[in-house]
Amino acid sequence: MKEPSNCTGSHAWRTNLTLCAVVLILACLCTGSNSGEPCTIHLRDVSRSCGIKFNHTHGGSGRLYVFEPMTAGLASFDYDNDGDIDLYFLNGAPLPGTKMSEPQGNALYRNEGNCTFTDVTDKAGVGDQGYGLGVAVADYDNDGDQDIYLNNYGPNRLYRNNGNGTFSDVTARAGLTNGNRVGAGTNFLDMDGDGDLDLFVANYLQFSFDAHKVRKKAGHNIYPGPRDYPPARNNLYRNNNDGTFSEVSTGARISGYPGTAMGTVCADYDNDGDTDVYVANDDEANFLFRNDGSGTFVDAGLESGVAHDLSGGEQSSMGVACGDYDNDGWLDFYVTGYQQELALLYKNLGDGFFEDTTRVSGAGSGTFQHVNWGTEFVDFDNDGDKDLFVACGHFEKDIRKFDDSTSYQVRNVLLMNTGAGKFVNVSSRCGDGLAVASSSRGTAFDDLDNDGDIDIVVLNWQQTPTVLRNDSTNKNHWIQIRLSGTKTNRDGIGARVKVVAGDLIQIDEVHSGRGYQSHYGTRLHFGLGKHDRIDRIEISWIGGGKDVLENIRTDQLVIIMEGSSEPAGGSQ
Repeated sequence: MKEPSNCTGSHAWRTNLTLCAVVLILACLCTGSNSGEPCTIHLRDVSRSCGIKFNHTHGGSGRLYVFEPMTAGLASFDYDNDGDIDLYFLNGAPLPGTKMSEPQGNALYRNEGNCTFTDVTDKAGVGDQGYGLGVAVADYDNDGDQDIYLNNYGPNRLYRNNGNGTFSDVTARAGLTNGNRVGAGTNFLDMDGDGDLDLFVANYLQFSFDAHKVRKKAGHNIYPGPRDYPPARNNLYRNNNDGTFSEVSTGARISGYPGTAMGTVCADYDNDGDTDVYVANDDEANFLFRNDGSGTFVDAGLESGVAHDLSGGEQSSMGVACGDYDNDGWLDFYVTGYQQELALLYKNLGDGFFEDTTRVSGAGSGTFQHVNWGTEFVDFDNDGDKDLFVACGHFEKDIRKFDDSTSYQVRNVLLMNTGAGKFVNVSSRCGDGLAVASSSRGTAFDDLDNDGDIDIVVLNWQQTPTVLRNDSTNKNHWIQIRLSGTKTNRDGIGARVKVVAGDLIQIDEVHSGRGYQSHYGTRLHFGLGKHDRIDRIEISWIGGGKDVLENIRTDQLVIIMEGSSEPAGGSQ
């Protein structure tokens, strides 16, 4: 999060006016829509009719604490195993100087079907009133239901799912309070392939109220930035398989890399069968922790090319998406950032290195002007390639009084994949869903109405959420896959899935925690275009096991159990 600026002002990472001008010209070349490309995606705003009354607060009183703009993420997952995707929203909490008539807290909404929701927070017992930032969901105890971990401005919270619609706070017993830190993204992963889920907990910076600072811009008080505070070390916890975790950051070599973490994702970027960790840092070089297979890590961000942008600058990175946008069998990264920075597309070259293809692909279109947060690769039109969604919005409500290059509330961005490694900005041509102007943060992407396409939920800062129903009309086919581990973790987190339908070959992985401090997509979704039959589904489980299923019918959700050659759910 940099100081609001424009190309004529000072910039921590650009002092050369010529370079700034070049960047602006390049950005302008890829910010417009291409009206010649038909838009095959249609998103409808159904926020008012879905029954969600949650209202986000940052908890501030005008004192402008540095982490207020960072709240919060959200989670989409099936908490009650009824086949519908439910929603869990994180909230801020009162900070010094703030008085609230009623306490605010997180909120869980049960999906009643057809994009309608009921608030079940009190019944479920998950209305945490801590200062919410990041969230991850997974079945950490392998008992068949999904649990919730909250990465707060300390202390953190672990809610164990009781399997009856309620949760129990087991944080203290599990050993996961994580001190009094400023949280960020968080992720469950099996770092050592032993069949149970460990936990990565990212931290934003070192903060105390005694060290609070306020900055000024053109006579206005503004939020301080991450460089006003010392960076923080991240934490890694090993699952002891008895309901408790042990902090192993030092032994795993995670603690040697202090940073300013925001969004995180755990994925096997080098296709070696173990799970690595990507950390998007705010105004610092990003981390890519490469796993040696035993749960010991080294930062390969600089050598791999994902630590900086094309010019070697340190971005104010916010959210990170992970997916194979060009269907070449390697997972790519997309990282959002601050205004006057393009969101960056890092193409995986397959040899341990990445190439910044933002400009040649058009993946930065519409992102330069605004602050960008939640993001993901999603095939919204089921045509067999992944599109991009970017949530946007500032945190200085009076930003236009001293910087008229951007705005506080803005429209989000939708980039349609044309199928040739190129993206087209269709934000103004995809229905009323992208007409909504807010200050957005976390995003979630799941099939809320079980109709075969992916819908969107956006947590808006200091506002109610936006729910966008995918009403794209086409005759494209699809498949959704939910994994069920038996030897490995129950959710199949970290498993790699390959879907082969004729000449269309796609991969994806199950991730816990992703985007901007959020969680979604445990059910994998593949658009198949006109292919009406799947030749083969291959699953590579963490730990080395492999399963192959053949001749699978499309347009269904299938449950695949580890060790099986046929789906446990759905029909062939």
